[in-house]
Amino acid sequence: MTTEGAAAPSWFGQPRGLTVLFLTNMWEQFSYYGMRALLVYYMTKQLLFSQGKASLIYGAYTACAYFTPILGGVIADRLLGKRRAILLGGSIMALGHFMMAFEPLFYAALITIALGNGLFLPSLPSQIDDLYAPGDPRVGWAYNVYYLGVNIGGFLAPLICGTLGEWLGWHYGFGAAGVGMVVGLGIYLWGQRYLPTPVPTLRTETPQPGGRFPRDVVLLLVAVALCVTVFRAAYEQAGNTVALWADIGVDRHAGGAMIPMTWFQSLNPLFVMAMTPFLLVLWRRRAERGGVDRPVRRMAVGALLVATAFLMLAALAAMGGRAHWFWLALFFALLTFGELHILPTGLGLFARLAPAGLGATTVAAWYLATFGGSLAAGLVGTLWTHLGHGAFFVLLAALAALAALLLAMIDPASRRVAVTKT
Repeated sequence: MTTEGAAAPSWFGQPRGLTVLFLTNMWEQFSYYGMRALLVYYMTKQLLFSQGKASLIYGAYTACAYFTPILGGVIADRLLGKRRAILLGGSIMALGHFMMAFEPLFYAALITIALGNGLFLPSLPSQIDDLYAPGDPRVGWAYNVYYLGVNIGGFLAPLICGTLGEWLGWHYGFGAAGVGMVVGLGIYLWGQRYLPTPVPTLRTETPQPGGRFPRDVVLLLVAVALCVTVFRAAYEQAGNTVALWADIGVDRHAGGAMIPMTWFQSLNPLFVMAMTPFLLVLWRRRAERGGVDRPVRRMAVGALLVATAFLMLAALAAMGGRAHWFWLALFFALLTFGELHILPTGLGLFARLAPAGLGATTVAAWYLATFGGSLAAGLVGTLWTHLGHGAFFVLLAALAALAALLLAMIDPASRRVAVTKT
């Protein structure tokens, strides 16, 4: 397939196709995070589910949303192609978001969104590497740029969908999420001229064997995935039990007004946008000075930062009473700083190690860790009503610290694997 070289016309110093990809996913993230910002509150306040049941459903939904890409990536690589998979998957997701506006369709809507997401999610970022000519140094930071772009949608979603849901009715918020998905599909259709041209495959020919993974690469990816699974059992609480604590454990008064509880879900993507340029400059200067890029060590640092964030919440909860909203904002700042070290780094690691012809499949394998972590997060979240809030946050800190320890242990082995393209 065709690529844009370093001398080709670009937007913001990157291939034009990268802008199309992150704008498309920006609106998909708007729809996903808009619905997610409302989900726990909708279940506990409107559907009157118990907290434990709501946590299990939340965990199962987020897990399924990241399990279906395992199959969707294979379908995209071997049957539909990435472009058709994105268009079909996005259309199914839009339908599911609109179904959320109707209470009797609640479970069917969650299933529909998860199925559409399976086709959409792995096919979009797996096109990033194809935008660059071999040896283009910009590819090393492309995934952080992409991660920055999609978080714009995550920032806007709770402000728009959350406000509509809290003030006008939950169904208005869910409907706005569906509109966002439709906008994303429109951008992708418009911008296909800037994306890599797929190489046509003759279906009548005997299929040729696809790329194969070296054994050491497989072992590295499996180990990293297991570490990320443990990490996400704590990290995913940001939209689950931490959201509940924002409602009952935080003083949300500011300037005589009450801050909507869903607005705090915008802090994570806001900090992603603010912190990413700083980290990109830091890592680029380190590389210019001859520093060796060690993704797994970077991920371990990120998990340790997240553990620190949860320890801070544990201390606040132990003090009793309602904490000032500033501390919750600081929590999201620490959480995000750690996240930027681990999640985009892990995604880029999986994508760059993908054999030819298995790009979407390999990226889908990254989401298998998210699947396992989301299920674990749902189960861990059921302890919220059984443990004191301080003890619960200590548990989350311990999980993130365990992930950091495991990543540090496999870092020496990771250095024997070629983990970057230069």
